[in-house]
Amino acid sequence: MIRTTLTAFLIALCAQAHAGTVITGRVVGVADGDTLTLLDADQRQHIIRLDGIDAPEKAQPFGQASKRNLSALAFDREATAACNKVDRYKRNVCRVTVDEADLCLEQLRAGLAWVFTKYARELAVQRRTDYIGAEQSARTEQRGLWRDAEPVPPWEWRHR
Repeated sequence: MIRTTLTAFLIALCAQAHAGTVITGRVVGVADGDTLTLLDADQRQHIIRLDGIDAPEKAQPFGQASKRNLSALAFDREATAACNKVDRYKRNVCRVTVDEADLCLEQLRAGLAWVFTKYARELAVQRRTDYIGAEQSARTEQRGLWRDAEPVPPWEWRHR
């Protein structure tokens, strides 16, 4: 009981320590449509999970397209990551911008990600509204994964 409580406390403390952290650097890797690696000025690599979206897994339909789109937007470019927490995989969860473009919003506009509804309440109201609107527009115009008759959200795909 004490060990569990202590572990939970330490995880919460680490997550809080990363709240409000801003990391700037060059994008040196793109793992998938919602995860990238940022190399800062001190040559430290930071694994970044994009905040507010969930992209198809690499083996899932549109997974490779989502990864290619994020690569086209960010790879080998200077980026700013405004991080608000650390996830269970020890990745920084951040809003990432390149040339002032919000990468999460761009992935949604392209129809290559979903708003991550499980965590949407953590977003600022305007970002949540923008993200939901971008996803809805992509659905209506059948961009990206919305061309599929019944796209499976990644959280359901992982559960299977």
